[in-house]
Amino acid sequence: MAVLPILYMTAVMISDVSAATSADEMKPYPAAATGFVRMVFRVPEVENEQDRMIEVIIGKQQTVDCNRTWFAGDLERHLAEGWGYPYFVLTNVRGPASTRMACPPDETAIEAFVQVRGNGYLQPYNSKLPTVIYVPAGFSVRYRVWGASEEIINAGAR
Repeated sequence: MAVLPILYMTAVMISDVSAATSADEMKPYPAAATGFVRMVFRVPEVENEQDRMIEVIIGKQQTVDCNRTWFAGDLERHLAEGWGYPYFVLTNVRGPASTRMACPPDETAIEAFVQVRGNGYLQPYNSKLPTVIYVPAGFSVRYRVWGASEEIINAGAR
């Protein structure tokens, strides 16, 4: 069984709109609604952008035990009115939810990044525009760049 290698993956934490992009670039996008924060990042221009994807990772730091913990919510795509530029909104966050296993008695709770799971988190790579995401206050945005392998493998008939 062949495994396709990933060219590279980069994880970056985004915390400040002003550091990621200028105020003029934000003009097409609406201000954050009450209770939301506008998070922004830019990816660098690269060759063959069509061979890359951006995985948006949204979550928050929380105290967790040995159980798997997550939030649920879909990242919705919207268009900036009059501009047609895409932006994304995480509106209906549910949770946190977790498995309900009994933890070992000597295990202590830890601080961990608890991710929101759902649809819409894998987006096309686009260095021409900033990626603009509105999240509920208290959540943060990270991202990872995925790249396709140069190798193309044929499937066999069975």
